[in-house]
Amino acid sequence: MSKPGILHVIKSVIAAGVGVQSNKNREIDFQHGSLASYIVVGFVATILFIMTLVFIVSHVTS
Repeated sequence: MSKPGILHVIKSVIAAGVGVQSNKNREIDFQHGSLASYIVVGFVATILFIMTLVFIVSHVTS
């Protein structure tokens, strides 16, 4: 199997973050994935999540 593409990495990070990652995808991630790509996508997803929460809270409280 080839290295997972960026869309697969994004879907895996989101699924793992929500807690619904399938065993099959988890095995693909650990066997063929690059740790650095998952860390970068996870970091970006976390920053986007925090920014979204700040945006929502600032608009609700104003």
